[in-house]
Amino acid sequence: MALTHFDGDGHAHMVDVSDKAVTARIATAENYIQMQVETFDIITEGRAKKGDVLGVARLAGIMAAKKTSDLIPLCHPLPITSVSVDLVPDASLPGIRITATVKTTGQTGVEMEALTAASVAALTVYDMSKAVDKTMEIGGLRVTLKDGGKSGRHTLP
Repeated sequence: MALTHFDGDGHAHMVDVSDKAVTARIATAENYIQMQVETFDIITEGRAKKGDVLGVARLAGIMAAKKTSDLIPLCHPLPITSVSVDLVPDASLPGIRITATVKTTGQTGVEMEALTAASVAALTVYDMSKAVDKTMEIGGLRVTLKDGGKSGRHTLP
């Protein structure tokens, strides 16, 4: 297999998807942000000075999915039909588990949009909480579901 974002001369280029079939596409990405117990409590109890951390992070993730092609140089702009970003507190981390799902009907997948949504949601939690916790860690970013197109369905546990 060759990397698709390089031409025969090794120059970066946007992949031509004009001959690909239009199909329903979906991708889900996940990550987490780990933090101190005190920070976790502030977020889950709604005591953050900047406001509703999880609500703002959810909106930031949705907005990020819509702007992915502005951030990733060779990413196609897509007509996104749905974005959901779920932020679930997990006391065992302690921290927040984030899942972003993006859908479209088009000629290329939405993995990058899902990854971007999850990333920006985690970054937003960090930004809104950094005043009380400078030790937060973001990790585990991965695509857990990709479906649609000729390569079909791919899932991770």
